[in-house]
Amino acid sequence: MEIAQKFILPGILFLLTLVFGFWLSHTDKPLNPVLFNIHKLIALAMVILTVIQFSKILKGMNAQALIIVLLVTTALCVIALFATGALMSVGKLDYEMLHLVHKIAPVVLAVGLAAALFLLESSIRSL
Repeated sequence: MEIAQKFILPGILFLLTLVFGFWLSHTDKPLNPVLFNIHKLIALAMVILTVIQFSKILKGMNAQALIIVLLVTTALCVIALFATGALMSVGKLDYEMLHLVHKIAPVVLAVGLAAALFLLESSIRSL
């Protein structure tokens, strides 16, 4: 449980990112620049805090291969989210396809991070 406590703030920021994302998706085009920038900055803060916490936890630990795979998958989801968000704001590409990826990636991200946290917590308890 102590590892999960380190991710309370990133979790709150993740939820705020989702809230602002839903709000943005229900606004007219062009997107409200204030909402869009708040959404991006909260997401960026969440990513930075999450990376800092994981780097502290993994620093002296021999991580399982599955944890590394989960973290790489979540990193790819973050890259996909930032890329699709930027491309959707430009509005010149296939919006529906980008929006689909932008809807699926947060789910994969949340599941991957939760699984990685669970495995980390389990591996620390077994020590």
